[in-house]
Amino acid sequence: MTLARLQRIKRWHVAHKADHPLEYQLWDAVLTLWVMGWVGWVPAFAFDAPWAYPLCLLAIWSPRLYVGWRIRAHEAQRLRCDWLDAAG
Repeated sequence: MTLARLQRIKRWHVAHKADHPLEYQLWDAVLTLWVMGWVGWVPAFAFDAPWAYPLCLLAIWSPRLYVGWRIRAHEAQRLRCDWLDAAG
């Protein structure tokens, strides 16, 4: 997922924060995990902690996994996802 796409989704959430506060907080949590995954690689390698590699990888993929889950839920009409157009 590109930084531009992440930014477009974040802008939508900021613009609609009052209408969709839970979605805003969920997206912040996803972005926090994403940053933790990228930052966590260095200590994982430095401290020789191979158990942390899959966790870092999962965290790095968290935005893609979350958006994919929301797309599938929206298409199955289980959740309405108003920001899909912003995701482009």
